[in-house]
Amino acid sequence: MKKIFILSAMAALVMSSCSKSDDEITPVSNQMQFAAEYPTTRATASAFEAGDAMGVYVSQYDGEVAAPLQVSGNYANNVKSTFDGSKWVNSPAIYWAEGKFDVFAYYPYDKPASVDEYKFSVALDQSTPETADALSGYEASDFLWAKATGISQMDAVPLTFSHKMSKVVINLLKGEDYEGDIPTEAVVRIHNTVPTAVVDIASGVVTKFGYDSAKSITAKKVSDGVYTAIIVPQRLENKLPLIEVLSHGVSYLVESKFVFRSGTQHTINLTLNNNPDKVKIEIGGELEGGWE
Repeated sequence: MKKIFILSAMAALVMSSCSKSDDEITPVSNQMQFAAEYPTTRATASAFEAGDAMGVYVSQYDGEVAAPLQVSGNYANNVKSTFDGSKWVNSPAIYWAEGKFDVFAYYPYDKPASVDEYKFSVALDQSTPETADALSGYEASDFLWAKATGISQMDAVPLTFSHKMSKVVINLLKGEDYEGDIPTEAVVRIHNTVPTAVVDIASGVVTKFGYDSAKSITAKKVSDGVYTAIIVPQRLENKLPLIEVLSHGVSYLVESKFVFRSGTQHTINLTLNNNPDKVKIEIGGELEGGWE
């Protein structure tokens, strides 16, 4: 019986080996790997962390002609690539072939119904903390994008991400007649902005979704007197209520025109006074390319 078992096992192994051609057995070293980074930091002010996931599309050239990105029918379609703490793991795996490729990547991972009109919305409450199952409201709003063009087989495809939304940092300052300390538990809201964007994943261009209504966004507290939020790039042509600070039952509201630029960090200083109607707003500098 023992000999029969061994022979049967060997026969099964031979049959299994014969059922696959050499072309179907692809070594792990032939898998497409990614090295993701960005100029400074992402929304969490740190590097990518274990469990972070990005979406990846790969299109294959026809000779020297780049193929247009499609929602499906590409060489790889919205593959979920998850960072395990040291490397990105693709599910399913992507294997190299002959020729050249374009790679498009975005973060955080989602399931876009379109690659040229992908609807992405920032959170209305960006003060919500991260949980075991979900990003914080602030980080989930920070859309990152990268592209590698005309590449062929290499050890790891470099993907340099950039921010595509707009970021605002709000500093609360004391006026000359403001009594006491700056409130440490204030609620800061940004009013009259549209929270939905239309993203072209092929180009990384982000525009305001014209059919959504303006809403209010609750900012995340960074430290005492400092708040921040991610905003869809857009232009406020008219002077409207823009920022509101709620503290101890008192509302400090300022109106202003504003242009939220893609990939730009804006700084706004609000000087509070005892009279809520006399809040002074000062638009500070802009930081492009990377955020602190």
